[in-house]
Amino acid sequence: MSDVRHVLVLPDRDAAEEVAQALGERFAVREEPQLVRDALAGEDDAEDAQWLVVVEDPEARLDGGELDAFVADWDGWREES
Repeated sequence: MSDVRHVLVLPDRDAAEEVAQALGERFAVREEPQLVRDALAGEDDAEDAQWLVVVEDPEARLDGGELDAFVADWDGWREES
């Protein structure tokens, strides 16, 4: 088992929640993805926050390219780890 983790960056909470739900349907992820608010440096306003969807992938079965294309539908991207 490895410690593979995918971090998907989304522009807002609604998009992050939709992605988290759709991940289960499209990729059959086993663990529920974590949603994390990521405030931009120096910003206190919630409008200036990105949302992260953290997907644990201990068996390294998710393809990074497929995740890139998937999250792009919500104007998001996958962070390279």
